[in-house]
Order: sequence, then structure tokens, then C-alpha cells
Amino acid sequence: MLKIRLPHLLLGAALLLPAIAVHADDDSPQARAQSAVRVLSEIEQAPDKAIPSDLLKDAKAIAVIPDVLKVGFVFGGRRGEGLISVKSPDGTWSNPSFISFGGGSVGFQIGVSSTDVILVFRTQRGVDSIVNGKFTIGADASAAAGPVGRTASAATDQQLKAEIYSYSRARGLFAGVALDGSVLKIDQDANAAVYGAGITPRRIFEGGVSNVPPYVVKFRDTLEEYTSK
Repeated sequence: MLKIRLPHLLLGAALLLPAIAVHADDDSPQARAQSAVRVLSEIEQAPDKAIPSDLLKDAKAIAVIPDVLKVGFVFGGRRGEGLISVKSPDGTWSNPSFISFGGGSVGFQIGVSSTDVILVFRTQRGVDSIVNGKFTIGADASAAAGPVGRTASAATDQQLKAEIYSYSRARGLFAGVALDGSVLKIDQDANAAVYGAGITPRRIFEGGVSNVPPYVVKFRDTLEEYTSK
């Protein structure tokens, strides 16, 4: 059995800390929204190896979490912050709520990586779960690695039963990824900073906010642009 000594654990943790610090340098709502817009804008650059446009068009909600940091040294975990918008009854996209995303894992692992994550909600049940503040992927809503390509017709039977399609992007290409066990929850602090204290996710999604910053409007407009094609 492989034995790992405590000094080695401490050294590994020390080596990983700078990456975590860099990741947290600019965690402002504006920076997060601008990064999410960047990810959305880049989806169209690889139509043969990207999230199918018809799947995006039919989604009930879409979450974009840029630069999810995955850190591992025996015990691993992932952490990220992003935005989520839901489809309104009239077919348009709501103002986004800010969210946080995280999860852990156990096993021999070491290193740091950063990927963009997109979650495509296919049912209202999944949307209702996040409106309530927090849910776990795979437990509160079934999830599967999403199909890629120009259309969603290549989805397998298992994928078709999923309530959420999950994707990650590394090296410029999106691919389906299993994210069971990851927790998605509303970032109340970021929402308060942008929309005002006491504003609930439901109020945001139902259009009950005013004086929405341009960088938030840009996320919603970009989502409209790429899901109307």
C-alpha cells in the first residue's frame, strides 16, 4: 500500500495554495459575469464539437461557471462561481442569479486544473431545485454528460432520461462530463451586491429587479442571441 507522509502532504498543499490564491484574485460579480459572457460567446466557435444548439434552445435554464478550479492532493475538490438564467413563460431569458459550484473527491490525485462548466437544465424540476437555494447534481436532479455536435439527436437513452446535461471545456473544446455529487447553490452575497439586499432568486428570475448593471444585461442578451439560432 502506498504511504504518504505528513510532511509530503503539507508540502503538496503549500504548492497548491498559490493557484488557489490566483484564482481568487478577482472574484467580483462584474468579473464573473464578463467571464461567463466570454464562455457563451466561444460556444459558437466549434460547432462540430460543442453543445448542440437545439439543446440550448429548448433548455429550461442554463448555468455557466467559468474557470472552475480543480485542486487535488490525495483529497481533491472543485470550486467555481458563475451565473444561471431561467427560461421565462414568454420564452425569453431571465436576469441571472449568481451561483457557486463545488464538490469533493477522495483518491490518489495531485495537481491543479481549470475548466469552464456549463449545465443545461432540461426539466422544470431541476429549475425549481435551484430556486430553493441549493441542490446536489445527481441526487436532487438526475444528470448525464451531455451530447456534443451540431444537434442533440446523438444522445443515448441514458442521456435522454437526464434532467441536466453537464459539460466542461478544456483546450478550447466542450465535452460532456459527469459531475454527480457537485453542489450548486445561490450566491446570496453576490446577488445582494448586484441587485440589493433581500432580493430572492425567484424575484430575480421573475423580473422583479430594476437598475440591472450592464454586465449582467450582457449575459442575458448573449444567452438570448445564442439560443435563438
